[in-house]
Amino acid sequence: MMNRQRGVSLSGLLIFSVVLIFVALLGFKLFTPYTEYFAIQKVFKTLAQKPEVKNGGKLEFIQGWAAYAQIERISAIGGDEIEITREGTNVHFSASYTVKVPLFKNFSLLIDFNPTSGPSP
Repeated sequence: MMNRQRGVSLSGLLIFSVVLIFVALLGFKLFTPYTEYFAIQKVFKTLAQKPEVKNGGKLEFIQGWAAYAQIERISAIGGDEIEITREGTNVHFSASYTVKVPLFKNFSLLIDFNPTSGPSP
């Protein structure tokens, strides 16, 4: 009686490899927009805790934002696109922007980001 061979066939290995490569390439293309989003969120939270920004006006915020944006290399949004809301002694920052990530040929991925200094909804 012959034992049936078990294992991965060549076609199964090729299909798995193609799927794995596609997921890796997609991950590489999405890495930059997401790291920039998390950097923006981190800067918002940092600025919301600074006393000079908390007690100051828009000028203090824009000066602080410009410094952090240059350090973190943030180019997705500018200081004029950020909404500032005050609730008592707290200040919250938020923004909304879209990033277009070209995938291949005429296919692109549009991602909407909404960073905020407050807790996520």
